[in-house]
Amino acid sequence: MAYRMHTFESRTALAEAMADRVAAQLSAAIAARGTASLAVSGGSTPGPFFETLATRDIGWDKVTITLVDERFVPADHPRSNHLLVATHLLKSKASVARFIPLYHATENVEEAASLATQETAALGAPLDVVILGMGLDGHTASFFPGGDRLEGALDHTGPRRVMTMKAEGAGETRLTFSYPTLADARLLLLHIEGAEKKAVLDQAIAGTDVHAMPIRAILNGAPSTPDIYWAP
Repeated sequence: MAYRMHTFESRTALAEAMADRVAAQLSAAIAARGTASLAVSGGSTPGPFFETLATRDIGWDKVTITLVDERFVPADHPRSNHLLVATHLLKSKASVARFIPLYHATENVEEAASLATQETAALGAPLDVVILGMGLDGHTASFFPGGDRLEGALDHTGPRRVMTMKAEGAGETRLTFSYPTLADARLLLLHIEGAEKKAVLDQAIAGTDVHAMPIRAILNGAPSTPDIYWAP
């Protein structure tokens, strides 16, 4: 198991440090290739980090942002990750960044996944920055324990794509990037906060069953070594 742990005294200090790290990586990508890609997660944790990152002085007009995963809900839905990013990240200096959503108002979620796969293919591979979160059940992205397509999502040899996922603990049907799309990012970050999440992380580190705790697929086998950012 390979990972790098970064611990901070406060969530504010974490947000500042991670924003600096991500901004530097995006700037390096722009300098090297003329563009940069950033895939972010939703949930309750990243809001302050998004707000901080949006103030960083980089070439945001050359950055394309997308989501690691999304609920199959419209962009104005309270549980939409798109809404979270629009509210907290696509503002200030980052307001000129391009955003590629995963949700599409199609008749079915499979069609939405196909459209999202086509649109995000333009980002190229590997992605420059991927920021993952983790749930208390050990899921990351929409790789949920008991997910109906978990095996395919975690297949190291599978295609880079956006796929669907249904799971008892997920609520809405999800759209999620597959493991191969996320795991080889040039900068792979796992952002967690609070004692409860740290206890889940410790449990994940102590075991090997990726189906029970899919975050282990990242911790145990990702081609890129993940950097874990944690604050109490």
